[in-house]
Amino acid sequence: MAKSPSAFRTISEAAEEVGAPQHVLRFWETKFDFIVPVKRAGGRRFYRPDDVMVLKAVRRLLHDEGLTIRGVQRLVKDQGLARVAAYGEPGATLEIDSGPAPAASLVSPAPDHDRLERVLTELEAARARLEAVLRR
Repeated sequence: MAKSPSAFRTISEAAEEVGAPQHVLRFWETKFDFIVPVKRAGGRRFYRPDDVMVLKAVRRLLHDEGLTIRGVQRLVKDQGLARVAAYGEPGATLEIDSGPAPAASLVSPAPDHDRLERVLTELEAARARLEAVLRR
């Protein structure tokens, strides 16, 4: 029997719906003060439909958009939880704007392509030297 859309979800049900493991949901509770499931006897967590929507938005921001934990925290502070939570809806878009200057610290830095190319070249040269030594 399927649950009503307004029914509370256990952590396993919420994790499945969000697409993140249970331990990740528990970790997010420690990093985001706006993730507060209802706790019943024995510490069992139950997530309201709004909680699941917030978790989906957090997952999308962290995994799909590449924001850092601090970036999501700042986004909620700047734009409000309701606006960010709406991003948990399928097909929803969120304008990530933190004011006049782009917030470079919100997005994980892209690897320096040139530096990686140099490291790869150095590794290939070292490998060639090792192979030459081993052939002797």
